[in-house]
Amino acid sequence: MNNSVENLYGTRFGGGMRSWRWHLSRVMRLFLRWFRLCLRRGRRKRPNRVRDLWSYGTVLMKSLYYNVQTNSDTVLDCVFEPVYWLVDNMTRWFGVVFVSLVITLTSSIVIIVYLCVLPIIFSTYPVHWILWHLCYGHWNLLMLVYHYYKATTTCPGSPPQEKSDIPTVTICKKCIVPKPARTHHCSICNRCILKMDHHCPWLNNCVGHFNHRYFFSFCLFMTMGCVYCSISAKDMFLDAYNAIESSYQTPPPSFTREERMLQKSLVYLWVLTSSVSVALGSLTLWHAVLISRAETSVERHINHRERTRLKLRGKMFRNPYYHGVLNNWRRFFGVEKRSDWLTRVLLPSAHLPHEDGLTWDCPAYRSNTVVI
Repeated sequence: MNNSVENLYGTRFGGGMRSWRWHLSRVMRLFLRWFRLCLRRGRRKRPNRVRDLWSYGTVLMKSLYYNVQTNSDTVLDCVFEPVYWLVDNMTRWFGVVFVSLVITLTSSIVIIVYLCVLPIIFSTYPVHWILWHLCYGHWNLLMLVYHYYKATTTCPGSPPQEKSDIPTVTICKKCIVPKPARTHHCSICNRCILKMDHHCPWLNNCVGHFNHRYFFSFCLFMTMGCVYCSISAKDMFLDAYNAIESSYQTPPPSFTREERMLQKSLVYLWVLTSSVSVALGSLTLWHAVLISRAETSVERHINHRERTRLKLRGKMFRNPYYHGVLNNWRRFFGVEKRSDWLTRVLLPSAHLPHEDGLTWDCPAYRSNTVVI
């Protein structure tokens, strides 16, 4: 009896203790399984939330600036806008310095020619050469000064700001006004320029439709004047250079102060005019090529890109403003008859260009592409 009771109680108590441990382990297993599931869900939700926030921010940013015309060039323009602003303002202020430098250097060459070169020419050259130097030198100086003054003071031309019936090709994103053909915006002048070629800091002005001829004529006559001075003063330069070199000998030759100033002035004149002849002569030749093609500096890059694009499509690009080389020069200088080559090209003239800069007379073919 006692043994059966003990076995009964032991079984009950033992079974009870096994049941408690078993339930505890069961609860612990369920808790650990639930905790692992929470961690897995948390790891899955965090990337989704970050991804959602990133997508939302991207859409928000694009909604502020995006449109169908947006591309990488537009983004780069926006990023470099402060740099452009700094360069434009520095160029605008340095334009005054460059104009003063041109006037100063040109005046110094003219003074040296009058004080040093002409007296030597008068004392050593025959009469007919003296007359030639006087006539050609003063004519070249007159044309140079006239065209530089006109190039710096003549407005290159701008499209009208009010609404008109003039045909346009696009809208300026800076001025928010219609732009006619061959018109481009100058960020330095802060306005659109008719038939814009470039902004010249040496003029402190844009080169456009109404002063393009003055700019090219100034470059041409400045180059001619520098070549003339360089050739005319070549022998004088060699003598002056040898005299300066001889001053390092022992004993040095005795030169007066005036003679030393004369020698240094002649060397300065020849070096400056020779350097400008090469540099400005190259620029003048480049613009002569552009005039022969009826292009501006801006249109040169645009037409080259368009020519490459159409060539890949089996087509050939045609410049709609090309009238032939000779006719291009006539239209550029405003020559209408033979006598105009003398009165409008070889003499100072303030005549206006052929077109008004708003509309252009294109040749017979209107399309700028033909199938190859």
